[in-house]
Amino acid sequence: MANFDLMIRGGTVVTPNGTEQTDIAVLDGRIGAIGNLANGSAETTIEAKGLYVLPGIIDTQVHFREPGSEHKEDFESGTKAAVAGGVTGVFDMPNNKPSITDVDSYTEKFRGIRGRTWCDYGLYVGATAGNGEDLAGLELLPACCGVKLFMGSSTGDLLVDDEDALLRLLHGGRRRVAVHCEDQTRLQDRRLIAESSGGDVSQHPVWRDEQTAFRATSRIIGLARLASRRLHILHVTTSQEMDFLAGHKDIVTVEVTPQHLTLAAPDCYNDLGTLAQMNPPIRDGAHRDRLWRGIRDGIVDVIGSDHAPHTLAEKSQSYPDSPSGMPGVQTLVPIMLNHVNAGHLTLERMVGLLSTNPARIFGIARKGQVAVGYDGDFTIVDLNAERTITADWLLSKCGWSPFTDKKVTGWPVATVIRGQLVMMQGELLGGPAGARMHFQEALSL
Repeated sequence: MANFDLMIRGGTVVTPNGTEQTDIAVLDGRIGAIGNLANGSAETTIEAKGLYVLPGIIDTQVHFREPGSEHKEDFESGTKAAVAGGVTGVFDMPNNKPSITDVDSYTEKFRGIRGRTWCDYGLYVGATAGNGEDLAGLELLPACCGVKLFMGSSTGDLLVDDEDALLRLLHGGRRRVAVHCEDQTRLQDRRLIAESSGGDVSQHPVWRDEQTAFRATSRIIGLARLASRRLHILHVTTSQEMDFLAGHKDIVTVEVTPQHLTLAAPDCYNDLGTLAQMNPPIRDGAHRDRLWRGIRDGIVDVIGSDHAPHTLAEKSQSYPDSPSGMPGVQTLVPIMLNHVNAGHLTLERMVGLLSTNPARIFGIARKGQVAVGYDGDFTIVDLNAERTITADWLLSKCGWSPFTDKKVTGWPVATVIRGQLVMMQGELLGGPAGARMHFQEALSL
């Protein structure tokens, strides 16, 4: 009889104690033993010699478009793309149709996705000008990872930019508020730049310029201090914001995206056109360099993909009618491994940004570490594999990526979720193994 449900033998494991070659065993969904397990046995064994075993990668920012825009993506297709790319857990955003802003809409979404997800998940609830008094209860709903606030208009109809409404929602509840920081007044005042561009998408970062981002970021941090509320600033893009955020790390955590770390204007717009269009925009190389310095200096806490798919037909519309957003959940791991191999960050720092820190910051129970008692979530990678990201590998409904045809070094080999092997060498195995995440600030539920 097998001692364990799953064993991973001989891999180089990133643990809280450092990186070491060791064995791991999982029983009943949780890590049961770490060490020399030569005498152990299991129903499933993964031989991982020559491979790196990471705690399961968590993508803290995806838009799986369900409910309301399932032609772009749904939870089944989105989570399949996630596990194909080595991602074991996701946080999904609330800008759906309808927006997820009350108990009824949240419950309907939660019930609709159960049993269809290939990875574990948390769900954001959206802040509005009118639901601030309800957020304390909404943020404790099952699987809720926190509150999402849009300060600038983007995809969807969630927007709060009134000072009194912002303070009300910051006083509503106690969990971390994740914020899309763009100043709506400045966006409206500068809209003519986009409308008079003659379809030139390279004007996107001119319209939604650095001050548009910085004004919103500095404003919300000032209000958060008045309300004593923790913030998580999403997809930071500018040097000015990074300099400012360094002085507010007592109440603020910081997230950046692989796109903003990899692409740069104007080349991305010349090469990709509207496929490079997202909010906040891809900016020039000087801003990209400052984001990397923010990672090296410890200002950046998390990397999330901001997976925001649109169909190619939608993206082919003339700018600025073309929608903003690009897919990214499946390419998150290979793109960041490629940066590891390029010397931009260590593998251990990558694990911190993509697994350990998300679990710590958002209080995900039993996630983010290879440690006894934690969930048996693993992203197993070949750090030396040279691959090309191809269209036929992508599983998102939208069918494209800004990184299609990009050659990378480093590739996800296997994905394990609570001891279940769900992807091996590019093949999806079994069926939907995902379940809701549990959060320490709502464990009574």
